[in-house]
Amino acid sequence: MTNTAFKDHLGRPIIAVTGMGVITSLGQGLADNWAALTSGTSGIHKIERFPTEGLSTRISGTVDFIAIPRPNAVERSFAMARETTTEALAQAGLSGDFEGPLFLAAPPVEPEWSDRFELADRAPPPQRDGDAYDRFLTAMRQRPDPVFLEAAQFGSISERLSDHFGTRGLPVTLSTACASGATAIQLGVEAIRQGRTDRALTVATDGSVSAEALIRFSLLSALSTQNDPPEKASKPFSKDRDGFVIAEGAATLVLESLESAVARGAKVLGILKGCGEKADHFHRTRSSPDGGPAIATIRAALADAGIGEDAIGYINAHGTSTPENDKMEYGAMLSVFGERLKDGIPCSSNKSMIGHTLTAAGAVEAVFSIQTMLTGTLPPTINYTNPDAAIQLDVVPNVKRDAEVKAVLSNSFGFGGQNASLVMTREPA
Repeated sequence: MTNTAFKDHLGRPIIAVTGMGVITSLGQGLADNWAALTSGTSGIHKIERFPTEGLSTRISGTVDFIAIPRPNAVERSFAMARETTTEALAQAGLSGDFEGPLFLAAPPVEPEWSDRFELADRAPPPQRDGDAYDRFLTAMRQRPDPVFLEAAQFGSISERLSDHFGTRGLPVTLSTACASGATAIQLGVEAIRQGRTDRALTVATDGSVSAEALIRFSLLSALSTQNDPPEKASKPFSKDRDGFVIAEGAATLVLESLESAVARGAKVLGILKGCGEKADHFHRTRSSPDGGPAIATIRAALADAGIGEDAIGYINAHGTSTPENDKMEYGAMLSVFGERLKDGIPCSSNKSMIGHTLTAAGAVEAVFSIQTMLTGTLPPTINYTNPDAAIQLDVVPNVKRDAEVKAVLSNSFGFGGQNASLVMTREPA
């Protein structure tokens, strides 16, 4: 009979985190990232990867220090995911085949424009009634290009990771906008809770910054245009915030049932206590102004965790630095936590330093949330020099703070009505 000490308030397996890995514009690896993040260092910089003349936004948090065979989003995303997973498995003390399922959050993929143009140049001349798709297929048959093929297949990253790390079953790839990383974690939690596995590999990666991406987000008026100096552009919850800074990164968490982790003598870094997810049908890119879906998401995560609002000691905010989203998130948190939010719960945004890592954000911030509890250090919200009087938060302004935290809420609210919140605790109870 299973020991009830390993079950949660609903009789489900308690989920432990036993390994973590992370890459952002601040560097590679958890140690370097945490040192930079807690010192208030910004990873935002001028874009050098491609020309930015004529673009309203010319800054980003790109990851340019990992070698890849060809400069496209799929190769970059795979390389970062491979490195963070290697780090997480080493910390978890696992080697050989992982023997558990893989849940991957990855960006929507499409070939780079340079690759499209090169393929078009190789394609046969167009005929009067010829089909462009047939022409491109002919060019590919004449000169196969495996790297281009990988870049055009949505599931290629997860399949390569599965082969590399020996995961079990068909890998799952999901893309739910800015909530993707948190949703991948939720899928891993549910797989263990349902008894389908004792461990799960949850990975989120995004290396998709390109000129096209900047143009698309600029057309939505979502990006900051405060290009100089780059490190000052992301200013969540400030009065003069004007948009998010697009960025890249990846994170991996090894999840195990607490019973399994204890049985093999693994070090437990934290507990994935609760997950909440709700949809928002208000608009394809804008969140509902009344914050209703976000409120429901936070409350669902708390209920799933079996804890009350007063148990949360720190909030890792979605905190994008966009005028509307920051205001909505504040209203949602205020509705849930009441007056205690204003001066009783510190609430900071990692995005002030690493930018918005899009698909990877929920997992990157989950790693930093657990690290907050492990180290007793609250990372700051930098660039907070012009407070918004309408948003009364303790954002841990500009400088880190020591604090003992036993439970963290991490929010991820994305385009397309995707909302996810995670509750993590230091101890099972």
